[in-house]
Amino acid sequence: MAEAVRSLERTFELLEHLADAGGEMALSELTEVSGLPMPTIYRLMRTLVNHGYVRQEPSKRYALGPRLIRLGEGASRLLGSWARPALTRLVDEVGETANMAVLEGDAVVYVAQVPSRHSMRMFTEVGRRVQPHCTGVGKALLSQLPEPRVREILSRTGLERHTPNTFTDLDALLAELERIRAQGYAVDDEEQEIGVRCVAVPLPGAPALTAFSVSGPSARMTPETVHDVVPIMRRVAEHFATELRPGNHSRGSR
Repeated sequence: MAEAVRSLERTFELLEHLADAGGEMALSELTEVSGLPMPTIYRLMRTLVNHGYVRQEPSKRYALGPRLIRLGEGASRLLGSWARPALTRLVDEVGETANMAVLEGDAVVYVAQVPSRHSMRMFTEVGRRVQPHCTGVGKALLSQLPEPRVREILSRTGLERHTPNTFTDLDALLAELERIRAQGYAVDDEEQEIGVRCVAVPLPGAPALTAFSVSGPSARMTPETVHDVVPIMRRVAEHFATELRPGNHSRGSR
């Protein structure tokens, strides 16, 4: 029984190594990062390939498989429902629309939202996919990745201009991400839509790349307001990230 549990742990670790590497690795790379013997890794990967959770490319590299999509979609739905009490706290304390988003592949996906009670408010449909370079949550998500991975993503998505404030220069955006890492939050200063300002914070230690954001009309979401709401957002994000960590089964507000 103990050996079966250990094999299961190793299997999940290999899947996480693949995810951390962008979804694809060679057998030798998996051996290096995991410290496991190559025959053990080969046996576990073959099992995952046979069940569709991993696929083997013509190059012989291993990649995350399509069967994980169904698991990911179900987990995203649950994550969104778990986040609603935290987002509701943000709306109660800040007064503006609160969102949660994750990075799926190269896209930012909104998985939960609680709208502001103002008659003029921001609305983003849950499930919407957007480019990461022009949103607060997107920049907060990118800031959690190493620069080579960021460059890979942006080389595929491009830096489309949405407004005069959108970052369209890669070096300037990389410098902005460095500032975000240092200060712990990101601001979308009318970069996706004129008249809308957004502030976002990453969820530290969450099982996947996740961020909370608060967005509203620029007239209400002034730079001074952003300064005031960041500590509130950090507190709520840290509490929710703690709830998501392995071994913590509590959910909802406390």
